[in-house]
Amino acid sequence: MATTSTSGKAEGAEAYSGDYDRKSELKAFDDMKTGVKGHVDSGIMKIPRIFIHDEIKKEEKEKLKPAMASTYKVPIIDMEGLHTDHTTRRSEIIKEIRDACQTWGFFQIINHGIPTQVLDEMIDGVRQFHELDSEVKKQFYSRDLTRKVVYNTNFDFHTSPAATWRDTLYFIMAPHPPTPQELPQVCRDILIKYSNSVQKLGLCLLELFSESLGLHKNHLEKLGCAVGLSIFGQYYPACPEPELTFALRDHSDSGFFTVLNQDTQIGGLQVLHENQWVDVPPLHGALVVNVADLLQLITNDKFKSVVHRVIAQKIAPRVSVASFFRTIPGDVDAKKVYGPIKELVSDENPPLYRETTTEEYLMHFQKKGLDGTSGLLRFRLQKEGN
Repeated sequence: MATTSTSGKAEGAEAYSGDYDRKSELKAFDDMKTGVKGHVDSGIMKIPRIFIHDEIKKEEKEKLKPAMASTYKVPIIDMEGLHTDHTTRRSEIIKEIRDACQTWGFFQIINHGIPTQVLDEMIDGVRQFHELDSEVKKQFYSRDLTRKVVYNTNFDFHTSPAATWRDTLYFIMAPHPPTPQELPQVCRDILIKYSNSVQKLGLCLLELFSESLGLHKNHLEKLGCAVGLSIFGQYYPACPEPELTFALRDHSDSGFFTVLNQDTQIGGLQVLHENQWVDVPPLHGALVVNVADLLQLITNDKFKSVVHRVIAQKIAPRVSVASFFRTIPGDVDAKKVYGPIKELVSDENPPLYRETTTEEYLMHFQKKGLDGTSGLLRFRLQKEGN
């Protein structure tokens, strides 16, 4: 068990050695229902043992710093002119998206149709919720992920080897959204507006994904790739020992694709490209889009779901809003079977994955947790290059 001071604060990583009752510490943390921010607000100078990642060795600390020296730059795609009569511009955008999805799996978009004011208000709404009095937030704290509105710390908190330094406000916004009365009042109006805007943008992106694959523009929509929408309002408090933990450890996303709105004050998002961590710098008014696992599966590896992470930092808080296009276990749409799209496979390019449902995939993903590996490995039929 970690030693503590008279105030109950951990004395630091150097005080932790040998075995400790992790299960009891996890339960004690959860029972408080105040999240990581509650610990920060208490004035801790050292992070609790449950957040320490033993695999972060001294020689690896440099790798957790922002990769400012990288020569790689995540693509930025300007969508202005997409909806005009100029088919040339649309073709250019489709090509840029195809290249980004095939080589990066990540890109930022500007002039995407959602007003910057809406983006800023959504970030501010999430920030305001997480900075509410703890007693107000506790009514939303839960480990029941079938609920449509949930506030907690790490969905895999009780199964991962080490927790990460973030709190989350989670909403299931489609296909069956919560009633307005179920939403926190502090972000209710902007969440509804933002959700509607992101769903519209998601359908637009699916058209571009479809066309970039050589399919009819409505192909992916008809497959149900935008039926479900979950929105995560992430809050990353200042971390007193960022070299010992992650804000969000390396992983790939589980759904079809993700649209991320990150605040413009604090960076920290990194994507793994060419075996190098590359920063995704905040750009005011831009949205980050990334391919997720199920889109890689149905495109038979034409699009890449890429590993990414968020590094913990002493400066804070970092706020982001991630919109995951996926259906959730238990929903009727989650039982639909998906496999590599038949138009994208041939004798020369056989299917690389077995068929699955979004329910099966997400249940596997949730059980596996964020362990730095791709959930696709379980569903692969043959090794890459064979």
